[in-house]
Amino acid sequence: MRTVDGRAAGRRGQATRQKLLDCLSEMLSSSPYRDVKVIDVARKAGTSPATFYQYFPDVEGAVLELAEHMAAESAGLGELLEGRSWAGKAGWQTAQELVDGFLEFWRSNDAILRVVDLGAAEGDKRFYKIRMKILNTVNSSLADSVAELQAKGRIDKDVNPAAVAGSLVAMLAAVASHQKGFSSWGVKQAELRPNLALLVHLGVTGKKPTR
Repeated sequence: MRTVDGRAAGRRGQATRQKLLDCLSEMLSSSPYRDVKVIDVARKAGTSPATFYQYFPDVEGAVLELAEHMAAESAGLGELLEGRSWAGKAGWQTAQELVDGFLEFWRSNDAILRVVDLGAAEGDKRFYKIRMKILNTVNSSLADSVAELQAKGRIDKDVNPAAVAGSLVAMLAAVASHQKGFSSWGVKQAELRPNLALLVHLGVTGKKPTR
C-alpha cells in the first residue's frame, strides 16, 4: 500500500488511511456525495487535510477505492447461483435466495452504490465499469442458467439467454435501489421479496414456481 507520491505506507499510515475510508463511508450514509469535503472527512478521522492528500488525490479518488472494494465483495452474488437448480421447489428456492442476496447487498452498500449509479449515469467510465462488474457477477450466471434450460428443451428456443439475464439483472438493480420507495406504493418489505422472486423465476424458467 502506497501514498499518492509512491512511498510505501507503514502500519500506522495504513491504519490512518483505513480510518479515513471508514469515516468517508459513514459520511456518505448521511450526506449527499457532493457535500462531502476533504476537510470534513479529515476532521472526522481526527487528522488533517494534508494527511488525507497523502493517501488520496481527492474525495472522488477515495470513493472509487470504496467502490472497488465493494465490487470485489459482490462476487458473493454470483455464488448464489453456482450449481443451483431451477427445477421444481429447488427452483423457487434459488429465485428467493438470489433476490434475498441481491436486496441485502444493496441495503448494506446503499450509500456507495448511490454514488456509483450517479457517476455511471453522468458518463464516468470508472464508475460505469464498477457498476457493470457488480451486475456481471449475476448476469453471466443467470444467462448460463437460461441457456442450460434451453439446451434441455425446457424453454423456447427463440429465447435469448443474454437478453433475459440482462433484463432480470437490470430489474433487480432498479428494485434494489428503490426499496425504500415501495412503501409509498403501499408495498411492505415482506411483500416485495416473494413477488420479485416470482418475476425472476418466471423470467428464467417461463413457468410459475412450485412452492
